[in-house]
Amino acid sequence: VYLLSSACVKPGESVLVHGASGGVGIAACQIARAYGLKVLGTASTEEGQKIVLENGAHKVFNHKEANYIDKIKKSVGEKGVDVIIEMLANVNLSNDLNLLSHGGRVIVVGSRGPIEINPRDTMTKESSIKGVTLFSSTKEEFQQFAAALQAGMEIGWLKPVIGPQYLLEKAAQAHENIIHSSGATGKMILLLK
Repeated sequence: VYLLSSACVKPGESVLVHGASGGVGIAACQIARAYGLKVLGTASTEEGQKIVLENGAHKVFNHKEANYIDKIKKSVGEKGVDVIIEMLANVNLSNDLNLLSHGGRVIVVGSRGPIEINPRDTMTKESSIKGVTLFSSTKEEFQQFAAALQAGMEIGWLKPVIGPQYLLEKAAQAHENIIHSSGATGKMILLLK
């Protein structure tokens, strides 16, 4: 909910969830679909792509394929994508800027380092890049997000997908595995037992 409200989305707009098969990506797809957006997603494995389609995306693309950006451009046409939810900005941000529509927005959720971009790519389309973090939210905002998510689960448009599960003692291994995995499939869970 926070990701999409940060992007000021409107029903009928298009959203690309880059890295859509992980826990955050799946939730973004489900919420975007509930908001009435045209949802595109990317995932690097066949299993991940299937999960993305099952969880709200109209189309999915393999971001490990060399020509996947061209496929996305062909899918959205000259207009471009209105909003991109970006999980790995240090790899994708430059390409994201070229995929955007006029006035398009990139919402940066994750990054693992620096990237070089051409600022002209933002100027010609009057697009914007916004970084978000849940930890800067106020108590009232957390309560609003929780209420929206709870309602989504009660009504049925938000259905968390559970991915790999690790005992809490294995948290370091879980972190290593997610960083070096070939593709996420659902929300990683740490178990207290």
